[in-house]
Amino acid sequence: MGRRVGRPTRTECAPVEHGPSSTTSENALMSREVTVIRSGRGWQPLELGELWRYRSLLWVFLLRDLKTSYKQTVLGPFWAVLPPLLTTALFTLVFGVLLGRGNEPSAPGVPYALSTLCALLPWRLFAGCLTGIGNSLANNQSLLTKIYFPRMIFPLSAMLMPLLDAAVTFVLLLGVMLWYGIAPGVTLLAAPAFIGLALAAALALGLWFAPLSAIYRDLGMAVPYLLNIALYLSPVIYAASSLQRALPDWAVAVYWLNPMTCAIEGMRWSFFGSAPLPWGNAAGGVGLVFALLVSGAFFFRRMERSIVDVI
Repeated sequence: MGRRVGRPTRTECAPVEHGPSSTTSENALMSREVTVIRSGRGWQPLELGELWRYRSLLWVFLLRDLKTSYKQTVLGPFWAVLPPLLTTALFTLVFGVLLGRGNEPSAPGVPYALSTLCALLPWRLFAGCLTGIGNSLANNQSLLTKIYFPRMIFPLSAMLMPLLDAAVTFVLLLGVMLWYGIAPGVTLLAAPAFIGLALAAALALGLWFAPLSAIYRDLGMAVPYLLNIALYLSPVIYAASSLQRALPDWAVAVYWLNPMTCAIEGMRWSFFGSAPLPWGNAAGGVGLVFALLVSGAFFFRRMERSIVDVI
């Protein structure tokens, strides 16, 4: 029997051959209906209503990922805290030695350790989500080829664990701020918007990567290396203000097309109330995320019909 790769498109009656048979058998054959499953052609609707009906699967996958992530580990959930702390300590030490303490490329008026830890919150969320989404179809091959539910569940569920880690980092950052004697202001209310932008950027790119990574496994292996490059092209270990002074206006505009520039600098602004964002430049990055997200969703729907046959 063929595997289900799309929704049933039509129902038709089985053909009946006339011959020497009883009337009862003939009526039974005529009343039998056969569901013909065919994959649609061309671009498919997103069917968000169907995705909502299967939303309970998100929690099933989250519980599965929680169990497998911390299984046979000594520190368990503390691994959500250690990476940002160790990374912050490393960059603080390196830039403190190279540039001298107090000369680090930090946000204005903010200790470098705080500036970096704040930037790592949206960056680690983006990197974790993009990596998980990119491998979501390939890692769930057994489910993908056996049962049917909206395939969009896979990339969405891959965002839940990084989001939980980001929540832990959020609380950690508030604690470190209080330790430094810095209290957040009313701008902290804008932080969820920039977390949402990082999530949207990861989903927008991931919806393009996931089908292609399932077919061409080289792309899935290349994503971590691309993220390492993107780390230095985004204002994580330095503040955007320290870079913009050395760039011409056109280069600054191109730099802000990176949506993570807006997400990271926006997170610093919401926590520390530093210099406001150049909203005109940031609008380009937000618009790019929206365009990639919508087009990526339709691309994912188009490709999911053929992935089952080639994965």
